[in-house]
Amino acid sequence: MKKKFALVIVAAIILASSHLAHAQDAKKLFQLGVLYPGLSGASAPMLDGLRQGLRELGYTDGKNILINYRFAEGRLDPLPDLAAELVRLKVDVIVAAGGTPAILAAKKATTTIPIVFPVVNDPVAQGFVDSLARPGGNLTGFTNRTPELGGKMLELLKEAVPRAKQVAVLGQVGNPSQAFDLKNLQVVAPALGVQLHHIEVRSSDDFDSAFSKIAGTVRANALYLQATALFLDNGKRIAELATKHRLPAMSFARELTEAGILASYGADRFDLGRRTATYVDKILKGAKPSELPVQQPMKFEFVVNLKTAKQIGVTIPPNVLVRADKVIR
Repeated sequence: MKKKFALVIVAAIILASSHLAHAQDAKKLFQLGVLYPGLSGASAPMLDGLRQGLRELGYTDGKNILINYRFAEGRLDPLPDLAAELVRLKVDVIVAAGGTPAILAAKKATTTIPIVFPVVNDPVAQGFVDSLARPGGNLTGFTNRTPELGGKMLELLKEAVPRAKQVAVLGQVGNPSQAFDLKNLQVVAPALGVQLHHIEVRSSDDFDSAFSKIAGTVRANALYLQATALFLDNGKRIAELATKHRLPAMSFARELTEAGILASYGADRFDLGRRTATYVDKILKGAKPSELPVQQPMKFEFVVNLKTAKQIGVTIPPNVLVRADKVIR
C-alpha cells in the first residue's frame, strides 16, 4: 500500500513539473536580434517577410518574442559594433540580413549564438558554411544568388539593350561579396561583347558624383547594379539618376524596377525573409544551425519597366518581353 502511494506521489510530482515547465515555456520571451545595413525608416521587403513569417508561426513582437533591430543606416562600418551590441543583449538568434557585410559582422561577434542569413552570395566560397547540406558551426540560412546569376543578369541586359557595350558596374565599398559577383561578370562579358567599368560608392552621398562619372568619364551606355541594401533603400533616387542620364539599368530586385529601374532579375526577397522565419522558429525550438541545410532560391523573377524604357528611348525586343514574369506599363 505504501509502495503504491509513493508511486502515485511521484507520478503527481512529474505531472506537475511537466505542466509547470510547459507554462514557463509558453510564457518565455525569446530574444531575436536583427542586424541590417540599411535605413531604419525605409521599406525592406526582406524584413517585412521575416515579420510576416514569424506572425504566421505564432510569434508576436513584445508578447512571446522581442525583436531587437540594429540598423547601420546605409553604411557598413557600424555593423561590427551593432553586432556586438546584440551579443551583449544575449539574444537567442541573430538574423544577419542584407548580405555579406552583416553576416561577417555577426560571425566575428559570436561563435555560439545561432546566426541565420536570409540572403548571401556563395556562402561556401566566402567561408560562412562548410557546405550547403552540412553548414557546420553556428551559421545557416538562404542564398539569393547562384554563381551564374550575375552572368544571367548581364546577358538579359545585353539582350534588352543590344547597343550596350560599355557597362558600368555600380557597387558599394566594403562589400566583399561583390568581388565574387564581378569575377563572374568578367567571365561572361567578353562573349557578350561588353566592357565592364567597376565603380563604387560608400553611401548615398556619392550617387551624384558616381553617375556623373558613369555618364561622363566612363561614357557607359548601360548600368549593372550589384546587390546591396544601400541601393534598395535608395531605389527612387537611383532610378531618377539613371533616367536623367538615359542609362538602361539592370538590378537584382523587383522593388528597384518598380521604383523606375529598367529591369531586374533576382530572387523574391520578401519570400526569403518569410522562409528565414521558419529557421528562426526551428532554432528556438531546439534545432542547431549546423543541422539546417542552406537553402537556395526557389524562383527567380524577371521584371521589365516599359514606362522607363520609353523615358530613356529604349525599345525592348519582343523576344525579351515575352520572357518577363512581370511587365510594368
